[in-house]
Amino acid sequence: MAWLDRFPKHIFSPRGWGLLGAGLLFLLAAQVLGRRDLLVLALLLLVLPLLSLAGTRLLKPRFQVYREFNPSPVETSSTTTVRLAVARTGPGTGHALMDEQLPSRFGQSPVFRFPARTAAAGSSRYEYKLRSAKRGQFLIGPVMAEFSDPFGLSVHRHAIDSGDVLTVTPAAVELSVTGLAGARGHDGVTATRIRANPSDDDVMTREYRHGDPIRRVHWAATARHGSLMVRQEESVTTPEATIILDHRFLAYSSGFVSGGDAADGHEPVSSDAFEWAVTAAMSISAHLGERNYALRCLDPAGEPAFLNSPSAPEPETDEYVGVGGLQSIAASLAAIQLTGPRRPAAETGQQPFDDRLMDKLSAHRLRGPILAILGRLSASEARSLAPAAGFGANAFALVVTDRAADTGPVLESLRRGGWRAVAVSPATPLPAAWSAFDQGGTPALSAAADVRRGSGGRR
Repeated sequence: MAWLDRFPKHIFSPRGWGLLGAGLLFLLAAQVLGRRDLLVLALLLLVLPLLSLAGTRLLKPRFQVYREFNPSPVETSSTTTVRLAVARTGPGTGHALMDEQLPSRFGQSPVFRFPARTAAAGSSRYEYKLRSAKRGQFLIGPVMAEFSDPFGLSVHRHAIDSGDVLTVTPAAVELSVTGLAGARGHDGVTATRIRANPSDDDVMTREYRHGDPIRRVHWAATARHGSLMVRQEESVTTPEATIILDHRFLAYSSGFVSGGDAADGHEPVSSDAFEWAVTAAMSISAHLGERNYALRCLDPAGEPAFLNSPSAPEPETDEYVGVGGLQSIAASLAAIQLTGPRRPAAETGQQPFDDRLMDKLSAHRLRGPILAILGRLSASEARSLAPAAGFGANAFALVVTDRAADTGPVLESLRRGGWRAVAVSPATPLPAAWSAFDQGGTPALSAAADVRRGSGGRR
């Protein structure tokens, strides 16, 4: 009976609709023919589907769902395996048709039957794979279950869990080794003597002890102190680097691609240029982390870079060390989005790259390189940021803009302040932009020496 397919299937099954139709038909015949037996049959045919409908609504089967992602979080364009375990926790028997609700970007939702043929200990296990080309946080689930009464007359469909969030992090791009370390060398290691610049006599020498090699005797300190003195072993400090990530809406508003909190997860407010900047931040962090750098991540106001990221495990943290620190940075970048005013600073009174940022940088003065990943800058913003180069052993700036050819004055201001500045577009390969720092296309670096000695920096 194809005409039954036109009726809603989430209330009654085709069998239920058939009984209702037959009941109405017999009720009409009982009225026309005056037959009491037809009336009783009609009432029976009408009541049975209604009773089964009430039963499926009031006596809903209860389930417990366990969902696992492997790996979690997962990088963009990589595959994660989703494992589901579904078990009935309340009374009831029978079969149910289930499907996993997925955001539209993941394609068609998987459908499975409960219990599975391989069910064990009352639990059915299922597995499928997901892959996303975009970063973000996405709600996977809930599992929707569709079941009917023992007679197969009514159908009820409802969610049996609340779903779980899958975090998709930006994938890092491999970068070549570049001369970013200043006095530290390519691995970022430097001696305490270089960092603190203490007196050789007062700090770097000590009295001779039995067994000290003669080659370590410091004769000048021996003559001064009147006793045999030897050079102290130099200790090695943890290398440090500061990453400034610009996520101002006005800096990336051109090329707007997405935004808002979608019903199926967090869809970051972003643009093509900002996505390039996020990938750069992840890649640079991984590049430095592999070389044992301790990382500080700041925004243009000197606040923690991930303070407003919905996916940040510790939003108020700005220091990251080791593998755990890199994992935290990756998770924080998963849902970071454009923030801040939609109007120019002249109208809002909010200025980036002010004394708050300079104070944060001065607290770690000359302890390592500063790397700034910036959006579109005005000439005044570039002048405000320029002195920040004086607080780093080296300073590098990537200016991401759709109009890279128009950034000449901005780059000139940064370079005069001591930055190695490169303008790129969202179509520029990140490894090529990174390698540009070691090429001879960064003039006006002669002023960097004065700035690094503190003559141009803010205090």
